[in-house]
Amino acid sequence: MTSPAPKKITMPVGVVIERLPGVTRWATWSWRAVAVMPGAGEADWRILHKAGEAVQFHAATVTVELFASDTEAYRVGLTDAVPSIYVVLRDTGDEDRPLEVLLATASPYEAQDYADNGEDIVEKVPMPSGLIAWVRDFTDAHHEDEVFVKRRRDRKRIDVVDDGIGDGRISQLTDVYRAPRKTRAVVN
Repeated sequence: MTSPAPKKITMPVGVVIERLPGVTRWATWSWRAVAVMPGAGEADWRILHKAGEAVQFHAATVTVELFASDTEAYRVGLTDAVPSIYVVLRDTGDEDRPLEVLLATASPYEAQDYADNGEDIVEKVPMPSGLIAWVRDFTDAHHEDEVFVKRRRDRKRIDVVDDGIGDGRISQLTDVYRAPRKTRAVVN
């Protein structure tokens, strides 16, 4: 008897951030996530490559988590023209380490949630072929298509009674939408 596939799997992924000279006088540097390295060890802004003023850093290693309940999102991401990992970054204000790597995810739905909050930067980074295979294998093992069930109307007739038209305290039929008058109490 084979054991069922786990409902959640994880993999450490190193995030490569590139620093380029800024294109305006207001931005000294331009920072962006350019690659991920599956199975990378821990790092804290280690320089990987220098070419003139352009520098690539292994900024951080984060864990990519895949959940069996999110396979639809992973399938959408895999069918993209370029399957991608989404890296979520947050501005720190520090000149040496201006970005904090919050998350890396294979789910475009989760990435959209972070993009919508307005505080975070979401970078789309091409997924290496080994990572594509890892996500595809997990998705194939857990994905179940949802069966479409057409909703049926109930048989209650709603056209028989004029419920809620006007105010029942108004006796005339000419203007059923006017406000009722207070009834005057008869004093003896």
